[in-house]
Amino acid sequence: MSNRKTSLKLGAAALSALLAASPAMAEGEYGILMKTLANPFWGAMGMGVEDGAKSAGVEYYMQAVESDQAAESQLNVCNTMLERNPVAMITAAINSTNLLPCLKSAQDKGIKVVDLDGNLDPAILEAEGIDITFSIGSDNVLAGAQGAEYMVSQLGADATGPVLVIEGLSGNITGEKRARGFAEKLAELAPGLEIVASLPGDWDRGKAANITNDILTRNPDLVGIFAANDGMALGAVESVFAAGKGEDVVIIGVDGNSDAVKSINEGRLTASVAQLPYLVGKQAVENVKVAVEGGEVSEQIIVPTLVLTKEVMDGGTEPLLEYVK
Repeated sequence: MSNRKTSLKLGAAALSALLAASPAMAEGEYGILMKTLANPFWGAMGMGVEDGAKSAGVEYYMQAVESDQAAESQLNVCNTMLERNPVAMITAAINSTNLLPCLKSAQDKGIKVVDLDGNLDPAILEAEGIDITFSIGSDNVLAGAQGAEYMVSQLGADATGPVLVIEGLSGNITGEKRARGFAEKLAELAPGLEIVASLPGDWDRGKAANITNDILTRNPDLVGIFAANDGMALGAVESVFAAGKGEDVVIIGVDGNSDAVKSINEGRLTASVAQLPYLVGKQAVENVKVAVEGGEVSEQIIVPTLVLTKEVMDGGTEPLLEYVK
């Protein structure tokens, strides 16, 4: 486990060197293209890929880019992986369009293509004539809705006051679905809670902290913050506590990564809708093996989510806690 934790802390330069030194794919291997292993979410998914490959008895080759905003670099890596002729490519696209040329080429070569973590837009894929083998991930609209449900459970259905939504990277379907699911469910359950700002935080902790500072200045009575991932939620936590309002604002993220778990246990972050990335990675490899061998696999595989709170973790009875890494 210590080696795995170390891998999550690789800097961009070290990660690039590691990937550049990786051997070429042998025939029959799977190509795994992540966003960035510097993010604990993708690190946990990488752990799931590793364990899934072991249980499925397959070889794989994993690469990632320096950040989850490096769309052009990710396309270049995808094209390089394509040249190695894997039997399947499991890809977590940075946005809905950046990998389309590579995925179309993979399809033309008969390579099985998997949408990892549901980052591709089905309408765009259809327009481009790309038929992926399957998409696997959480229901992101539902994840946002779960965040709203938990916020209302803490504040009350009759609560009033301003709420901030920190979105993901502009144009990214994952963050858009999470923000939309939250907003729609919040309006349904607690119409007195008003979303006073819904702004892109670009998956960046520092930017989210700055957004939170700005909104707190304008709305000192802020009662809730929903962030489309844990990194941004933790940036919001920093600003809220620095302003002396740590007891007044319910802050909810999405992912359930290791940093969020630590913050929840410390009584800072209120909750995270855990996406169980470890389980996503593990099931992706196991299911693509079935597809490669000619078996039937659902076109849409939904992995469950879990609202992770201190009470849930202290209780220790929730079966899904096994997959929180």
